[in-house]
Parts: sequence; C-alpha cells; structure tokens
Amino acid sequence: MLKNIFNTSHSGLTDAGLLILRLAVGILMLTHGIPKLLNFSQLVEAGTFLPVLGSATLGLSLAIFAEVLMSLFLIAGLFTRIATLPLIVTMLVAAFVAHAGDPFSSKEPALLYLFPYIAILLAGPGKYSLDNVIGRMRK
Repeated sequence: MLKNIFNTSHSGLTDAGLLILRLAVGILMLTHGIPKLLNFSQLVEAGTFLPVLGSATLGLSLAIFAEVLMSLFLIAGLFTRIATLPLIVTMLVAAFVAHAGDPFSSKEPALLYLFPYIAILLAGPGKYSLDNVIGRMRK
C-alpha cells in the first residue's frame, strides 16, 4: 500500500475519482438549480436575479439551464466537457458579478463549484461515463 502513495500513473482509481467528482458536484448543483426551476415565477417577480441582456428572466433561465440540465449531463457523463462550460460561466458570473461587492464568504460557494468543473473540463469524464460508451461504440 505505501509503495503506491507516490504512484502517478493513470489507473482505474482515477476513473472512479472522476465518477465520484462528477456525481458529487452534479447532484449538489441540482440542489441549487431545482429550487430556481420550481420557483421561477416568484424569482422573476421578486427581481432579485441578475439580468442578462437586460432581462432577469433570461439570466434566471440561463442559470437554470446550467444548474439543472448541464448538471444532469455531468452526472451521466454525457457531453461532459461541453456541459462544464455553461456551469463554469455560471459560477464565474455568480462569484465575480452577482457577488462582486460581497465579502469573500459569499463568493466562496461559487468558487468551490468552479474548480471541480474546471478539473472535469481538463480531465474529461473518465471511463465510467456515457461519453466513454459512445466513444467505444464509434470505434
């Protein structure tokens, strides 16, 4: 066991780690997106959501698109790298636009999601994903 501590080769454990990371951030992000979806009208009426191109409805819709649909794609490992892009943009907007004047503690949750999304974008979904299944079928 100790001889493997410094082993940096790619292994099945890496794929398992990517699966756990995808599932964790995907499921946890759903806890932010689903309430927005279920309370869409109230959030638009309250006017508390950041407008995009002058429209709070568009801003909320884009956030829901990323936080719900793209999280489901991430969980399944389907179009994984593409799915991380709207999530990354949403977290950047949340951290540096929506919470621009707020203390760091308000930015921190968005940043805690941002970095796993970047890691998944760079590393890919791993072996335990629909992307892998589709890739093997295409060969």
